Amino acid sequence: MPAISFQSVSKVYPAARRPGARPLQALDEVNFDIEEGEFFGLLGPNGAGKTTLISILAGLARPSSGSVKVHGFDVQADFVQARRHLGVVPQELVFDPFFTVREALVFQSGYFGLYHNDVWIDELLHGLGLADKAKANMRQLSGGMKRRVLVAQALVHKPPVIVLDEPTAGVDVELRQTLWHFVADLNRQGHTVLLTTHYLEEAEALCSRLAMLKQGRVIALERTSTLLNSATANVLYFKTDDPLPPALAALARVTGRIAELPANDTAEIERHLAALREAGVKVEDVEIRKADLEDVFIALMNGTATPAPVDPRSTAASVEVQA
Repeated sequence: MPAISFQSVSKVYPAARRPGARPLQALDEVNFDIEEGEFFGLLGPNGAGKTTLISILAGLARPSSGSVKVHGFDVQADFVQARRHLGVVPQELVFDPFFTVREALVFQSGYFGLYHNDVWIDELLHGLGLADKAKANMRQLSGGMKRRVLVAQALVHKPPVIVLDEPTAGVDVELRQTLWHFVADLNRQGHTVLLTTHYLEEAEALCSRLAMLKQGRVIALERTSTLLNSATANVLYFKTDDPLPPALAALARVTGRIAELPANDTAEIERHLAALREAGVKVEDVEIRKADLEDVFIALMNGTATPAPVDPRSTAASVEVQA
């Protein structure tokens, strides 16, 4: 039995009350399962439908059609049982300003009928680096510390399924390391983890399988290793302060001083370098590397990759990527 099952999930928001407005299709027939014990990534640009899908999973929104199950319990018809099996860390920093950290966790335990939960609360506080903040009022905490408390609240009832919705957005490196060490340890113990993130290096390092959403539809559902292997090109990476010639600029991904050009073979790398020399572009720190998950993601979102039709009954759907 899957840990999470999305079955033909669609969500349509009614048209806004303004002339010419149309209904918004946030999700369109989303189908896939997440198996017990998986560390699964859900990726997509802003507006792709990730948060809508998580909201439906958490019971905060209703699908227009389709169903979602957690360990076999429908999140609408069997909400209580589904919610007991689920721990959700939301994007927003939501907290009660009148509680200390420990009081917030004790109060959260009460929602699930848990009493005398102190041993597990102590373990959460220690594992998430909150032990010295246990008696601090929530209002006194930094944004990163509040984020840690949200994680602890989601885990206070020891849910078998953990959902992390952009958990490291805007937080420091120390929190990321602490959080991923703790969550990876829970995953090794058998907990299922569903992660949404814009930090693709995190998804590449942590997730064994990925689904990519675009405009409410699943356009790729595949093992992370297979997606990476599908990228047939290498990448020519370099730094420069000069503008690229138009022919290369059309191919390049530029971030500040860093430029990255797809290169299928040695001959193409030589052509790129020759074109840069002819244009008088001075380059530094030249590297040749394999395409990473960000290259695959951008290729899929830009339509320069050709995903195979996604079969929700399968754990794999092949993708051919020209990075």
